[in-house]
Amino acid sequence: MVAAAGKRKMEWAARGTHLGGVPRKAVIAAVGAFAKVVASLLNSTSVHNADTLLRLVRFRSPGVPLITVSNHMSTLDDPVMWGFEGFPATDAQLARWVLAAEDICFKNSVLSYFFRLGKCIPITRGGGIYQEHMNEALERLRDGEWLHTFPEGKVCQEDAPIRRLKWGTASLIDRAPVTPIVLPIVHRGFEELQLKGVDGEASARILLGAEEDVPSKNGFSQV
Repeated sequence: MVAAAGKRKMEWAARGTHLGGVPRKAVIAAVGAFAKVVASLLNSTSVHNADTLLRLVRFRSPGVPLITVSNHMSTLDDPVMWGFEGFPATDAQLARWVLAAEDICFKNSVLSYFFRLGKCIPITRGGGIYQEHMNEALERLRDGEWLHTFPEGKVCQEDAPIRRLKWGTASLIDRAPVTPIVLPIVHRGFEELQLKGVDGEASARILLGAEEDVPSKNGFSQV
C-alpha cells in the first residue's frame, strides 16, 4: 500500500512548478556550471560512447524512462560526471533525478531544500525496496524521466571489480510502470580530481554502455 505523499521529505520543493521552477533552474544551472569547471577546466575527462547518453537524454521516445547505473568513487561523482564537454549539465529540464543518501544529503531543512531543488530523491539506506521514496522514484519513471542510481550503495574506491550490488535498482527496473532503457556507466578517477587546479590536473575516464547492449527488464531494449 502506498503511503501518503505528505510523508515524503520536502516533496513540494522537488516539483517543477515550485515558485515557477525558478529555484530549480538556478540550482541546476549553478551545480552544472560547477561540474563543468571541475571536469573540463580544472581537470580533464575522457568519455567513451558519449553520443549514446546524449542521444538518450535528448531524443529518446516521449514517455520512455531512462535509468543510468554507475559505480561510486567519490561524493562528487554526481554532479561532476555530467560535466564533460557537450553534455547539457545546466539544463534543468534534461537533468537527471538521482537517489541520494538521506543521512548525508538531507541532514537538515537547508540541505533538504537544496538537494530537492537539484532533483534528488532521499533514500534511507537499509530501509528496503518498499520505502516511500522508492515509490517516488517509480513515479518519476512513470513520467518518463531519467533516473541515476549508485547500486553499490556507498562510495567504494577499491581498485577492484564493482562490489556486490544492492537490489534496489533492480527492483525499480522490474516494477517500473513503463519499461525503462538501462544504460550502465563505469568511471574512474573522480576521487582524484582537483578542485583548486593548482597542483596539476587529474584525469577521469567515463565508459558508457554500448548502445546495442542496453539491458531492460524484458531482456534488451533497443535504443
